[in-house]
Amino acid sequence: MKTLLNIIWLILSGFWLFLAYLLAGLLLCVTIIGIPFGVAAFRIGIYALWPFGYTTVERRDAGAPSCVGNVLWLLLAGWWLALAHITTGIALCLTIIGIPFGIANFKLIPVSLLPLGREIVPTDEPFAAR
Repeated sequence: MKTLLNIIWLILSGFWLFLAYLLAGLLLCVTIIGIPFGVAAFRIGIYALWPFGYTTVERRDAGAPSCVGNVLWLLLAGWWLALAHITTGIALCLTIIGIPFGIANFKLIPVSLLPLGREIVPTDEPFAAR
């Protein structure tokens, strides 16, 4: 079932969201300071490409640097990636078939706003990373 949902997701919105994260990652990797943010964008872009079967958990050992990094991320790329999720989610919710995918888009908004200090893990082992 996860594979079928991921294929439909890929067609409806996953590919375009992946391209948005890829563009953000490439722009952030232009400077040396932005490379960690670019790596985070690539990581979340792959998650946005194929999200079903995975979830995010908070890393307890992340600390203050990830908090500062999240503020910078929010200013540099997070707000417009979250806006892309909102726009895509609203568009998908206009059809009955797209409602579950629109809700999945809304669930990706917190990850797109504050990605540092989170880890993407399979849904069958969300507490294994702790």
